[in-house]
Amino acid sequence: MSAILELQDVSRSFGGLKVLEGVSMSLQPGEIVGLIGPNGAGKTTLVNVITAVTPAQGGVIRFAGESIEGLTPDRIAQRGIARTSQIVQPFPRMSVLDNVVAAALFAGGLRQVDEARTFAMEQLEFTGLARVANQSAAALSLADRKRLELARSLAMRPRLLMLDEVNAGLNAAEIDGALALIAAIAARGVTVLLIEHLMKVVLNACSRVAVLHQGRLIADGAPAAVVADPHVIEAYLGRRYATRAGAAMSVGSTA
Repeated sequence: MSAILELQDVSRSFGGLKVLEGVSMSLQPGEIVGLIGPNGAGKTTLVNVITAVTPAQGGVIRFAGESIEGLTPDRIAQRGIARTSQIVQPFPRMSVLDNVVAAALFAGGLRQVDEARTFAMEQLEFTGLARVANQSAAALSLADRKRLELARSLAMRPRLLMLDEVNAGLNAAEIDGALALIAAIAARGVTVLLIEHLMKVVLNACSRVAVLHQGRLIADGAPAAVVADPHVIEAYLGRRYATRAGAAMSVGSTA
């Protein structure tokens, strides 16, 4: 099966600081891949580079087999790449429904307002927001604002959806609801790249995990193997802890 997204030696610097350095990875259609790493590892920058919010300075990015180098963010969205943001910012004076209609019209390829409203309502039903469709977006709780962000992204009819800290600030029940939604999105055939700090979410939602540290990809594989990797432990918790953890695992394996 051909990859939906391919990154080859992608790099980006700001001044003299290398934020991304030689990142290479691929995503297959329909899979959920976790992207983890310490704060400042380059995770959000990678999403910004893929969506051309921050252009790459080196490397190749292919989507569905074609280079998307030089395309503007709106053209990339129209190709089928959508993303959410860490800070959820709906149009506060518009209704929940109209927020999603706007995404359907401007990035989802729909041209008729009635058609866009019908399609937008379907996304609100899917994300559990039909009950508040006519409310102002400013009146929503944090959990519902995050669901609105998902609904807007789905209205763009993506083939690849990148979720940036979509569970931040949610309680345990809300996280469980978000996990069910993410699984349902992938079941539609949408590839999901999930930027996440909560290991419960990563281990339960993802079939694969990639780890960024100081702009470099240091691990990419099955979740259980990645979280047990001493290099990953060191990146999160420091070398001293990684050494102790490795020793403990060695003792456990001989017991």
